[in-house]
Amino acid sequence: MESSVAIVGQVTTLDLERPTPCIAWTLRQLLAHMIGQNYGFAAAADGNGHDRAVFADRPVSDQPAADYATSARRVIEAFGVPDLIEGSMYLPEVRGGMTLPAPVAIGFHLVDYVAHHWDVATTLGIAVDFDDEALQLALTAVEAIPAGSQTLEDQTPFRPRVPTTSSSMLDRIIATLGRSPDWIPPT
Repeated sequence: MESSVAIVGQVTTLDLERPTPCIAWTLRQLLAHMIGQNYGFAAAADGNGHDRAVFADRPVSDQPAADYATSARRVIEAFGVPDLIEGSMYLPEVRGGMTLPAPVAIGFHLVDYVAHHWDVATTLGIAVDFDDEALQLALTAVEAIPAGSQTLEDQTPFRPRVPTTSSSMLDRIIATLGRSPDWIPPT
């Protein structure tokens, strides 16, 4: 999360209408989603995540970096609560809503943020770097996603896998989530 704050910190209001690797989303829409998910996962960690509305996209102001940083601090704080890892979290967006062990729910957030961190960096044309442990955890999680859950429907979180011959863990994660690791912003 902290490294995503640094990447999003480079976003200006002039960047908000740029296309992203997320099909049909501008950078503004992507950030609105990311901010909403941060608040939603924080609410779930606090035991208040039963309402899908807490996960809803949040408006992005003319201070996109500050909006995102505030949401990131909130989820970092919520995930840092002692003993959270021993508990569970209700996620209304998973299979119509379900309670999951906290490590699994936090893993969903990790996958989302590895992908979206890459989306933002790629949109801006800058390099992104993750530590190997985070990438390995995310790769293990995405490789467990059932192929049937990946469709072209707008309501599904994952697109069909994209073939890749890359050995890079990040490229394999991105491709498994249905994005081309070679995506470049249109000119």
